[in-house]
Amino acid sequence: MMELVISITVFVLAAFVGFEVITKVPPTLHTPLMSGSNAISGVTIIGALIVAGEAESNLGEVLAFLAVTMAMINVIGGFMVTDRMLEMFKKKER
Repeated sequence: MMELVISITVFVLAAFVGFEVITKVPPTLHTPLMSGSNAISGVTIIGALIVAGEAESNLGEVLAFLAVTMAMINVIGGFMVTDRMLEMFKKKER
């Protein structure tokens, strides 16, 4: 029970810090922030794969699958946004 309370506390604090960081960062720094978010999603994917491998119930496997899916969506979206931003800095052909 205590482990659940600690996990929920860490989740709420992480959500609060994430919200504060996103709202305080100027728009020019969103691309580097997206790159950092992609790195964190990579950690999430590795953690979810480890949990999926050691899961003893179907609930653990389902949660790990959802974590991998959400992290992959974040990674792909991050790369698409970064690619679009880099296209803006290319010289236009005349």
